Amino acid sequence: MIQNVTSLEMPVDEEFRIVKNHITRGKGKRICIVTGTHGDELEGQYVCYLIAKMVSENKQHLTGTVDIYPALNPLGIDTMQRGVPAFDLDMNRIFPGDSRGSMIEKVAHDIYTDLSGADMVIDIHASNIFLREIPQVRISEMTAPTLVPSAQKMGIDFIWVHQAATVLESTLAHALNSTGTPCLVAEMGVGGRISHSMCQHLVDGIQNLMHSMGIWDEAPSPEKIGESIVCEGADTVSFINAQTSGIFITEIHNDMMVREGQSIGQIIEPLTGKVLSNVLSPCDGLLFTIRAYPVVYEGSLLGRIFRGQPQSSKQQN
Repeated sequence: MIQNVTSLEMPVDEEFRIVKNHITRGKGKRICIVTGTHGDELEGQYVCYLIAKMVSENKQHLTGTVDIYPALNPLGIDTMQRGVPAFDLDMNRIFPGDSRGSMIEKVAHDIYTDLSGADMVIDIHASNIFLREIPQVRISEMTAPTLVPSAQKMGIDFIWVHQAATVLESTLAHALNSTGTPCLVAEMGVGGRISHSMCQHLVDGIQNLMHSMGIWDEAPSPEKIGESIVCEGADTVSFINAQTSGIFITEIHNDMMVREGQSIGQIIEPLTGKVLSNVLSPCDGLLFTIRAYPVVYEGSLLGRIFRGQPQSSKQQN
């Protein structure tokens, strides 16, 4: 059932609406699938489609409630802009909102209120256009004891317990977690694109989490759910930054093990045909982030490496 979460009149005879697909059967727990906070992050659109299709076509397996929110920032998605057009703000920096505030503050308040009290919220993001990420769940240090076990049920590739990621007090995840509604932040891929295989991997993980929560009585096949790498502590991640400005060229993909000193790529100068710098791995580990947008400036982030112990599923390259 399509339901209104919030609606407001626009200046010229139009209406701004946030909607959700409310699918329920029985009196079990409630899980919310949320995406579209940033208009240039599209992976969640396909995930919502796959979840809605799975649940609506197999409703006999549902023993609770699934709420699907595909577009918290519909204007941004319509115009392929990260923030909310005309308001010059990031939707994920104004939660929990304000019922007496500006238009977008009220929208944020209504979204937050509608999600509050759920047994689990999955907030799906893609990376920006500059970086490509492996499928991962990002969790703040203060919520790790309660959220890591749920994230592990998803069998996602990488769980990053991070000091800075998703913990800004104005994000949706922080607003929900700080008031007792558990929220996991999933991130994958690259901005403006959809990776079908990554999305399906996340859907399998969400199905397994739903099964563990008693919302879905059918578990995915075991081979679809792997063991997650859990990354904790600031000293377990190495950052690769550009030493010069130029064009970053690489044949490396993320989700692979690299060795200290291994070539990650080169920064070149098109005008003279010179190689300005060779980009080398600073350590052994899992390359979980790689630069997708080739134009770089000195200091630009080129990659991130997890320096923990390799897992058996990750092959040496």
